[in-house]
Amino acid sequence: MMEYTSKYWNMLTPLIKKSLLKRYGKEETAELLRKTNQIYRDMLRRADDIGKGNPMASNLYEGLIFLALWDASDRQISVDELRTISEEMMSFPLLKANKKSGMARIAKMMHKDAAWLEAHPQYKAYSWDFHFDETKHQDGFYYHFTQCPLNTFARKEGYLEVLPIMCDIDYKTAALMHAKLYRDHTLAGGGEVCDYWFVGDKVENPK
Repeated sequence: MMEYTSKYWNMLTPLIKKSLLKRYGKEETAELLRKTNQIYRDMLRRADDIGKGNPMASNLYEGLIFLALWDASDRQISVDELRTISEEMMSFPLLKANKKSGMARIAKMMHKDAAWLEAHPQYKAYSWDFHFDETKHQDGFYYHFTQCPLNTFARKEGYLEVLPIMCDIDYKTAALMHAKLYRDHTLAGGGEVCDYWFVGDKVENPK
């Protein structure tokens, strides 16, 4: 069970609400978010505990909000519409931070996340697992996961239909860091890994 925190709910739902209001109006949006919050809390109780302090935990907390929203609509929000809502959320100024560029920064961040997991081995069986490979590419920074809590939850609970939307957000996040993400496989898509190859957004024909 993941411990509930209002941090991610309070950060994301005002942005999601802007998209919902355009589509459903004030009353329906209010009811939809009320149901979403209840379902979200229930999901956290059913999700594997990866540690509230896990620096990767935000991915689980935020991803479950979108799964809960889909459920709250009785799964009537289409996959394409839910994808559009996520893209609109990522385009709002609050999230368009001018983050410093550079693969060194991304590498440092990922190694720091992996170090946290090494220091908290009780969560290793449930959290993302890091596999770094500096020899795979000449350019950029590469790593992959063989397990993902969102994938585990989606497969167990029946949300695989919308899970790829969460994977697509990785491309938007890369762009905010002035990087491009190249990917061949995702666990959500039936692959054995989720691979991440980041290169600077000015690099042409990366190797």
